[in-house]
Amino acid sequence: MALTRRTGPALVGAIVLGAGALTGCSDGASAGSEALGSTSTPSPSAASSRSTSPTPTPTPTPTATTTPDPYVASDGRPRAATLAVPAIGLAGLEVVPYRGWTDDAPGTAIQDRGDAASPHGPRGGIGPGGIGNYQVTAHRLSSTRAFERLPELRRGDVVHVEAGGVRYTYRVTATRETSFRSAASLRAQRAAVPGRPGERPTWPMITLSTCATPEDHAVGNYWSDRFGNPEHRIDKIGVLVRSRPLGRAARG
Repeated sequence: MALTRRTGPALVGAIVLGAGALTGCSDGASAGSEALGSTSTPSPSAASSRSTSPTPTPTPTPTATTTPDPYVASDGRPRAATLAVPAIGLAGLEVVPYRGWTDDAPGTAIQDRGDAASPHGPRGGIGPGGIGNYQVTAHRLSSTRAFERLPELRRGDVVHVEAGGVRYTYRVTATRETSFRSAASLRAQRAAVPGRPGERPTWPMITLSTCATPEDHAVGNYWSDRFGNPEHRIDKIGVLVRSRPLGRAARG
């Protein structure tokens, strides 16, 4: 794996990843409504049927007091990975790369098997540790319910991704919402710099996304697409703060 040395902070912006998930986002009866975990600013969703919905919080640009450790960015190639989120007790989740975009038919099928899906290509994201937007989606309400507790994540929680012999550690910086009924919202979610379509990425970022089915149903919004995706997605945005070879990562 070709690695490129990068140091110092760079511009980050946050918005969104995701859309819903087939069976995982069509069964809201088994899960209670959970509040999104951050103070918000107006959502970019252009067309939303909800009278009240979680709204996004912008990701702050790193400052001198939040400068990530020196890291090694990957070459951005798609790779199979495993994901762990200690704050919600998640470990060993397989992340399957595929060519496509968030929560399309192939991605939904991967999630239905109990894995997380990571799209790449012209309408997808970057590979683990790469400069850009590493996008990961998983079910919340069905299959293995891998992202059942994703809404609990708060700013400062860490996400570990292991791929190609390296552990990449991201820190959560914001919570966002994506509307499946807004083309602009989806473009922002899938952008190389989350929330800023057309902007050149300069820093590795991650977006973890799952459905907001309970929240939508709680306000009477039962819209879904042909895959069973509800209108809204809950997205957690993070920035890369550390990368180490797996041997060194295991030693702390």
